[in-house]
Amino acid sequence: MADIDPQLVKQLREKTNAGMMDCKRALADSGGDLEKAEAALRTKGIASAGKKASRATKEGIVASYIHLQGKVGVLVEVNCETDFVAKNENFREFVKDITLHIAAAHPLFVSRDEVPEKTVASERAIFEGQVKGKPENVISKIVEGKLDKFYSTVCLLEQGFIKNPDQTIKELAATKISELGENIVIRRFTRYLVGEPLGTEAAPASADAEQTA
Repeated sequence: MADIDPQLVKQLREKTNAGMMDCKRALADSGGDLEKAEAALRTKGIASAGKKASRATKEGIVASYIHLQGKVGVLVEVNCETDFVAKNENFREFVKDITLHIAAAHPLFVSRDEVPEKTVASERAIFEGQVKGKPENVISKIVEGKLDKFYSTVCLLEQGFIKNPDQTIKELAATKISELGENIVIRRFTRYLVGEPLGTEAAPASADAEQTA
């Protein structure tokens, strides 16, 4: 991701209530143009979604999906604010899409906040080793870029949606928040694969490696 002026990021966050990474990405895509970045966030629904992010989500559903003749299974809990929305067909179709995506894309975490610090430290060390010998300021930018790519590989919210790779799961959720008028949170998920050992933590995938479902 291009180096963006922190003051621009701050201004965009104050205007839209969108997350920091969403603001940075929008500014990078718009070449640092604040108005274009704001318009892009509003088009994707992220700006209005940010305003609802603090609302309590005590309703929702648990959904399941079985894939590949019973070889892969997914359980996911998605929360919303009211039972009315939980029964809404639009909401349920969104949840179904999330289960399909998890089955195919094999995320390991919902968001980057869930990635263990030791995993991040290990990945950072690998990336620093890959660029060893370059100027210090260049190393920092490259490593942060590689970490962002790593997160987009293993974190559900940062993955490109399997039905539309140009849209992240977080952006997809934001559009549903705008459409339904309630906060929506993908709380947790479990993905089962036949033959996978019990009690073992899935190994993080390198940001430079391909993943298969």
